[in-house]
Amino acid sequence: MSSAPSTPLHLAVGLDGTGWHPASWREPTARPGDLLTAGYWADLVAEAERGLLDFVTLEDGLGPQSSHALDPDERTDQVRGRLDAVLTASRVAPLTRHIGLVPTAVVTHTEPFHLSKAIATLDHISNGRAGLRVQITARPNEAAHFGRRTIPRVDAADPAAQEVMTGLFDEAADHVEVVRRLWDSWEDDAEIRDAATGRFVDRDKLHHIDFEGRHFNVRGPSITPRPPQGQPVVTALAHRTVPYRLVARQADVGYVTPHDVGQARAIVAEVRAEQEAAGRADRPLHVFADLVVFLDDEPGAAAARRERLDALAGEPYTSDARVFTGTPAALADLLQEWRSAGLTGYRLRPAVAGHDLPAITRSLVPELQRRGAFRHAYEADTLRGLLGLARPANRYAA
Repeated sequence: MSSAPSTPLHLAVGLDGTGWHPASWREPTARPGDLLTAGYWADLVAEAERGLLDFVTLEDGLGPQSSHALDPDERTDQVRGRLDAVLTASRVAPLTRHIGLVPTAVVTHTEPFHLSKAIATLDHISNGRAGLRVQITARPNEAAHFGRRTIPRVDAADPAAQEVMTGLFDEAADHVEVVRRLWDSWEDDAEIRDAATGRFVDRDKLHHIDFEGRHFNVRGPSITPRPPQGQPVVTALAHRTVPYRLVARQADVGYVTPHDVGQARAIVAEVRAEQEAAGRADRPLHVFADLVVFLDDEPGAAAARRERLDALAGEPYTSDARVFTGTPAALADLLQEWRSAGLTGYRLRPAVAGHDLPAITRSLVPELQRRGAFRHAYEADTLRGLLGLARPANRYAA
């Protein structure tokens, strides 16, 4: 896929609670009292659509948010609790027209059959704007919610951690493979709906997928007809080689977390090498960089705001992704500079949703448009179309 700077870049926004800074809920624009309402999420997504963004992602989890990597915490000064991302996306879908909706699903303890029909349903409801962000969990306490298996507690420094994580990502790759096959288990014209002859469905165009693997044995077919996009867009966040391999094997969009342009170039090269090793070198695969953003028009204002939020949180904010603090024009400079590394887009994480999302849509986007680097109107009706991805043929069609 071309990454020439002349190609308009793709922009997505990652939505999480009141924003990615843990003290964001205490800001005047935060609306913490509305967090568990449909209207709150509808307003955020409408703002993102106003900025012509490709899609939004919605975070999710199988346990309360925590400041620890593997364990719950006892904090009461940060947002805890959330709505289900897939259900939220389905509620917001009829209120939007163009923007892609990409809920997060933790696949470690959920069945591919359930997820395939949920995302297929979202694609039908949104007329072809659904995606999926695949996530794994290695938290032992979350395994305890399901009682089917245990996951040993492993710290990153423990040699056994690599084996556990590799197993979870291999399972995630199989999970996505089953989901993708189930999306194809109905041919596009399987539904006849002919009242005169009394034939609603052509049974020969529904297919068993007969998937047998180390983690799943799934017969199929799905109960939900093939999604409008054929295959909704699959995305995943990756920080190192094992998750890069999942992106290379199964994703349409991978989010990565470089901290400078050199790191971005090295990561893109590794993802492309894994893509080739997986036999998918000829398949389009977007690589987006994730950035947490504090944006203000006045120089110095964003840094001051970040310091104030850090003081409220009691500690400096850190992230897996690069944290950008500055003006929209300076961020536009960075986005254009990093494109030379082969990135095709960015997923921006607003530090304070009520402040930094409008700064993206009303200041950053116009700046990029002035530079000829971003769209002036939506040019496609589906998420695949916005990302320049063709609608794939059904693998089971004769």
